[in-house]
Amino acid sequence: MYQAKAYDFVVTKPALANWQGDLIETLRVARLATVTPHGTPHIVPVCFAKSGDSFVIPVDEKPKASRRLARLRNIAYQPKVSLLFDHYSDDWTTLAWVRVDGLATVLERGDQRPAALQALRARYPQYRQMALEGLPLIVIAPIAVAGWRWANG
Repeated sequence: MYQAKAYDFVVTKPALANWQGDLIETLRVARLATVTPHGTPHIVPVCFAKSGDSFVIPVDEKPKASRRLARLRNIAYQPKVSLLFDHYSDDWTTLAWVRVDGLATVLERGDQRPAALQALRARYPQYRQMALEGLPLIVIAPIAVAGWRWANG
């Protein structure tokens, strides 16, 4: 068990149930929830990959109004985040969601985690043409996992 510095919780490595890992693997996008300095929620869709025990989210080369993204400022203010993975269908017997609560850090350069960049490029062919090495990378260490799926009986 790792005691997080300056925080009031203990970081453990919660395991994903098999169905949760399978769901996450099939999804192409997740939602990252952060908290603004004003205490309001901020939620954005993100591309992601699992790398070791962490989830990683790149700041990529897609057009953005600014490289000073609110999600990065919010993590600097409050590193506790949630990552939501959800599957919706009009066939409600296939509904499912998984929420990973965690502690986020922002690496200034993606090349600090080569395995993470490799995982991102394996999931998203578009990243193979992007210079992620010199861009920020969000790394989320899971603290808790919650989820729900339709279950018969």
